[in-house]
Amino acid sequence: MKKLFAVILAVAMLLTLTACGSAGDTAETTAAAAEGTTAAAAEGTAAAASGEKYVVGVCQLVPHEALDAATQGFVDRLTELLGADNVEINIQVAAGDAATCAPIVNAFVADDVDLIMANATPALQAAAAATADIPILATSVTEYGVALGIEGFTGTVGGNISGTSDLAPLDQQAQMVKDWFPDAETVGLLYCSAEANSQYQVDTVQKYLEEMGYTCTQYPFADSNDLQAVTQTAADNSDVIYVPTDNTVASSAGIVDGICQPAGVPVITGEEGICKGCGVATLSISYYDLGVKTAEMAAQVLTGEADISTMPIGYADNFSPKYNAAICDALGITPLEGYEAVTLD
Repeated sequence: MKKLFAVILAVAMLLTLTACGSAGDTAETTAAAAEGTTAAAAEGTAAAASGEKYVVGVCQLVPHEALDAATQGFVDRLTELLGADNVEINIQVAAGDAATCAPIVNAFVADDVDLIMANATPALQAAAAATADIPILATSVTEYGVALGIEGFTGTVGGNISGTSDLAPLDQQAQMVKDWFPDAETVGLLYCSAEANSQYQVDTVQKYLEEMGYTCTQYPFADSNDLQAVTQTAADNSDVIYVPTDNTVASSAGIVDGICQPAGVPVITGEEGICKGCGVATLSISYYDLGVKTAEMAAQVLTGEADISTMPIGYADNFSPKYNAAICDALGITPLEGYEAVTLD
């Protein structure tokens, strides 16, 4: 039944595209977006009508605001598209231990789930190692070529893997340091060395910062156990600290803030959740919306509308410059014009 509905929908879409003429770039973009939403909704309706049921396993690396929001967006949208009675979603969280992702996804493979959603890079890496057959959609992964060791990555993984990226423009993140702290001389780059995409981000941002004239030093830590000691060293030797979208820092941002704020060292962060905990400013995306986008891709894969092997990686649609008013006040920093205050819980 799944294949039958996919064929019917594909024929209908082909006829629609043949009949459509050109009405300008804006109209085409709007029509394409509307068509994608309508198609996904149609697939969900078809699944409900046929009684088709799907089992989806979600492996999330660690509980923190950004990843939690991505998982929630995924669950909400996939349930909306397929119907609550037609999809069973099994969420497992690895509690910040990358090694725990392997038994989680291996259990999904043993249960022969219809799709695995991997939330964060270690979850994706574990899923990729566990199966080449079950479709894998990841989210909150910064750079898929780095995460999966793909040389010359062009935007499509191929095989049974696709997903969405949480990458905000790294040149703009580096520019934030320049905009907020033009008189600073030294920048410390704080990150977890176990996260390949954190290494990628700090390497890229360091290149931009050094072109701007900053002296940069990387401060990697192995895990949360040595975060405090490494952060103290970074604070002692830096005018400003940059933290990328790093899951270990995100789950322990209070440690960073407890050292940097008393020392008067401001922190620029790669995402809003970390900014709430220890940052002065960030270039933010909505992780909930990223999860929604991932769910829409999942619905297309599950219902046979799309082939995951040719599905390109999706990216956030909007980026918002934000600042942490409480930390700015504590450090005596005047927020820059055009930045919106983050909402603190």
